[in-house]
Amino acid sequence: MIRSALLLAAAAALTLPLSASAQSGFGNSALKGHDTRAPIDIDAARIEVRDRDSQAIFSGAVRVVQGNMTLNAATMRVFYENAAGGNLAINRLDAEGGVQLVSPSERVSSRLGIYDVQTRQITFVGGVVLNRGDSVLRGERLVIDLENGRSTLDGSASSTDGGPRVTGRFVVPPRGSQ
Repeated sequence: MIRSALLLAAAAALTLPLSASAQSGFGNSALKGHDTRAPIDIDAARIEVRDRDSQAIFSGAVRVVQGNMTLNAATMRVFYENAAGGNLAINRLDAEGGVQLVSPSERVSSRLGIYDVQTRQITFVGGVVLNRGDSVLRGERLVIDLENGRSTLDGSASSTDGGPRVTGRFVVPPRGSQ
């Protein structure tokens, strides 16, 4: 039941506009300008292909690498379509269970993650922790826009329910003496 609710919240998060307060964000991501057309490499213990549904389900310590971005999870559902030349075009990856994203300057962990390749957004839902250097933010829904590098974090999966708040610790680097 909780799993279904989280998946539903994650899917809804992709369609909701962000509130004005959420749009202020947490600065730019190192993933700004990430090439979503780069090859996607997937490594897992098992794959189940549901060709009729244009889906592949990977399980067992799944690792996805695209450029300088790595996405790890217990299971990952990949939605694809047939493309020119007999290739497959990946449209979306839904990650579940111990989701972790690692890039050169940030780490994200959550219960669920949705990488929408077409809209160039990654959405994380459920116990989200965002680390950049020694600074850390916690919330329930994080959206990273890969085109402009903007990250937005909400305290709850629905930014209008008045639930938990975003918390953070910002480490200020030492400044040179003047």
